Amino acid sequence: MRENYIPVKIAGVGYSLPETVITNDDLTKLYETSDEWIYTRTGIKERRLVSGSEDAMDLGLDAAKKALEKSGIKPEELDLIIAASSAPPQLYPAIACHIQSRLGIETDIPAFDITAACSGLIYGMQVAKGFINSGIYKNILIVATDNNSRYLDWTDRGTSILFGDGAGAMVLTPSSDGIEDILSIDIKARGSIGALIYKDNVGKNCPLVEPCPEHDGFIHMNGKEVYKFVVTILPQYIEEIIAKAGLKAEDIDYLIPHQANLRIIQAIQERLNYTDEKVITNIKYYGNTSAASVPIALAEGVEKGTVKLGSTAILCGFGAGMTWGGAIVRLREGIC
Repeated sequence: MRENYIPVKIAGVGYSLPETVITNDDLTKLYETSDEWIYTRTGIKERRLVSGSEDAMDLGLDAAKKALEKSGIKPEELDLIIAASSAPPQLYPAIACHIQSRLGIETDIPAFDITAACSGLIYGMQVAKGFINSGIYKNILIVATDNNSRYLDWTDRGTSILFGDGAGAMVLTPSSDGIEDILSIDIKARGSIGALIYKDNVGKNCPLVEPCPEHDGFIHMNGKEVYKFVVTILPQYIEEIIAKAGLKAEDIDYLIPHQANLRIIQAIQERLNYTDEKVITNIKYYGNTSAASVPIALAEGVEKGTVKLGSTAILCGFGAGMTWGGAIVRLREGIC
């Protein structure tokens, strides 16, 4: 380990979900579909959606409070807040700045958002790890939160069946016992295929100049090509992340993947030769919650006991950009 290197501890995790449940049968009121058609293609039975004025900032704040409580870190002890979101309710102020304010933090700590879509938690962990390892900041809150349901074309069956809303949070601190909890981590992007998933902002040019093309502001996705790309690249990539940690697949206790499509998860599971008990999934009940997907699966798994603590896990995500990332982490007692 490098001189002056400060190891990272995962001190706490939390999650939050909207109360409103929309089932596959509910979606038959919007277009021609069925529970069987959706479930056999995606593994999704229902999803949670924001309602009324509720948004990603509300969900993120709730998840943040839960993660902070588990970590034993008070809001005023934070040195940095990072928020990850696929499509934030506002471009500015950043979600992180809203959370800073709503946590009652009066010190002028830095707070910023990153946009790495469904890879957001892993990207945030990489950034936070670098700050802690180098001694720049100590206590860092990462909030991954999305309300993509607000940006879907609800006449488009191919995309709107996939997404749900939610938030997850993680608190990272220096490790007092000298043990590093993030055993390996890596993030990547391939912008040349970014058009596979995109969302335009809506706007118009000044009336004194030539008009610009108008966009609808909905999420658009080429699901078939996204699926082909992910199942081709991700299983081998995860094996590389495991090797980078000096481990083998059988040394890892859990796979906690992005909950985008059950068939993608099963492809990774088969490559690693993992039993169902080692693979944490909640896509059946929540759909694709984008940036929040991985931390929700982690925090809920710990809370419900399907993830035992004192263990190791693979966290991995992929999303618009195209971005992807993975981490091998140690899960200590008391994080949730």
